[in-house]
Amino acid sequence: MAVKTTGTIRVLPPEEARRIAAGEVIDRPAALVREFLDNAIDAGGRLIEVIIEDGGILRTEVIDDGNGIGKEDLELCWLPHATSKISCLDDLKTAMTLGFRGEALAAAAAVSRLEVLSSRDGVVAWKLGVGPGEKNTPVLEQSRRVKGSSVRALGLYDTIPARKRFLKRPGSEATACRQIFNDKALAFPGIAFRFTQDGSLKTFLPPVPSFKERFCQIFLEEKDGVFLHEISAIGSGFSVSVVAGGPELFRRDRRLQFVFANNRRIQDFALLQALEYGLQGWFPNGTHPLGAVFVTIDPALADFNIHPAKREVRFADPGAIHHALSSALRDFCRHHNMTQNYSHGEKVSDAVSDDIPGLNSNFISQRRKDAEDRGDQRSGTRDKSPIPHSPSPIPFTEKVPGTISGKLAIEALLSQPPEFAPLPGRNEHAAEATVPYQASGNTRYLGQLFGLFILVEKYDRLFIIDQHAAHERILYERFLRGPVPRQELLVAIPFSTESAEDDHFLGEKQEDLARMGIVVTQREGEWLIEALPAVWRLSDEKTVEEILNLKNSSENMAERWAATLSCQAAVKDGDFLDDKTALALAEEAFALPVHLCPHGRPIWFEISHRDLLKAVKRS
Repeated sequence: MAVKTTGTIRVLPPEEARRIAAGEVIDRPAALVREFLDNAIDAGGRLIEVIIEDGGILRTEVIDDGNGIGKEDLELCWLPHATSKISCLDDLKTAMTLGFRGEALAAAAAVSRLEVLSSRDGVVAWKLGVGPGEKNTPVLEQSRRVKGSSVRALGLYDTIPARKRFLKRPGSEATACRQIFNDKALAFPGIAFRFTQDGSLKTFLPPVPSFKERFCQIFLEEKDGVFLHEISAIGSGFSVSVVAGGPELFRRDRRLQFVFANNRRIQDFALLQALEYGLQGWFPNGTHPLGAVFVTIDPALADFNIHPAKREVRFADPGAIHHALSSALRDFCRHHNMTQNYSHGEKVSDAVSDDIPGLNSNFISQRRKDAEDRGDQRSGTRDKSPIPHSPSPIPFTEKVPGTISGKLAIEALLSQPPEFAPLPGRNEHAAEATVPYQASGNTRYLGQLFGLFILVEKYDRLFIIDQHAAHERILYERFLRGPVPRQELLVAIPFSTESAEDDHFLGEKQEDLARMGIVVTQREGEWLIEALPAVWRLSDEKTVEEILNLKNSSENMAERWAATLSCQAAVKDGDFLDDKTALALAEEAFALPVHLCPHGRPIWFEISHRDLLKAVKRS
């Protein structure tokens, strides 16, 4: 009964307060799975099984082969804040365990019937039974089982109907339990996990030596593991391991992106953003990489106690972790050239990306086989996975003496935009039939298709080259190599900022912006744009917006700006190219170090002579 007062404020009785507080920790069956798994892992379990019935509402049980709990500890373990992990507040600075507040079993006992069966030696075992309600006293009795523990919660919220009404259907609750199971299994690849639902074994994950292999176990088909990479980085007081899929495994959403801190999954938008930033430019527009970020950090540099369910962490220096992660990913992509195994948008796994109409499954299988065959031919200290190579045998940089130089022709294309790029839109010349133009014995220009694609034959392959994407990448590489040519404005563009953050960005980055062709100065309380890149074409309003947006990509600001410039200056859809210029563009594209446009789209699609023969049933 509540304490009587003369006013409107009252002190709730301990039992009611306990049940309300328990609802913050155990809000659904998945929370029971999370808390019980944390305890099983902390206890040193090497084989852990999760069993649920009716979505976990009727029964949620976790069985492990860990250290077990003695009789004296069983008598106390269900009480609020009973814990073996810490003894004072300062211990939080060194705690590396998943659990430490001593609230999991107490919360479970407040909202369900809790049973714990445990043995420390595999000979003597004790069983504890306790449930909600003031009169439900704990029962402790001797029993039998092998070494380890079984923790079971029965009838979740049976005594709190108001909360039980808000649980979802058993199928939805089971899915949430499965997600928590996957999270824990992903963070601990060296532990074997089993998941049983309504008497049926749904998942068995034997132990594996790496995060990459566990990620593949859970989310991918085994044959697609060749497209996963594991990269590491270190910083002051922390280390980062990231598992990331190559462009072959792109997704239309971010559902297969995860962040873990000291093996606990957390919600951290900044680190997910770092994952995207690090791989920016290697995936087609509108798609996302799949991957998992694992941060191991000194507990003194992070606060894990700011969320009731420990879903959030406050880092002492989040910027350092963000920088280490995105830099490691960018360095890896550049060093290993992720486009070598890019499969031009084809679907590699049903679990990963959407169907693409007209895809030749034999072609995909061959690319995967080629990647697997070549996967162990390169090695790197940062990448723990095999690096698949492009199956194409074409030496793209090869030039034949005595022929027209593709380099010279492309110089004209790039350096004289009024004459060559962008060219007029579709006109009468675009419809004219072109005679195949051959600049060398290896490359033959066949013509232009749909005012967008350049058709080139090279050795035994047909290349369908996106002229805009190819030109865009060529310009992008040029803009990154040196100062961007700029043009002084006859009339400066004045503008005002809306925040001190914008002012700080413009003032701090003036020199960097100047190297990018942007000259900004501050005068009498307003900013002036006095020079812009020579190829800049956007309106004043859009120009200001694009410049201020650069503050959101400070680590790769030059790359983002180069991508914007190259997109504006490149030849567009419908622009007509004469034969020599088109061939020069194709040869320069073949010589590029990366065969993606700056926004991640493939520059070309290739079809082998053999595949064409198969398509018309001639092989």
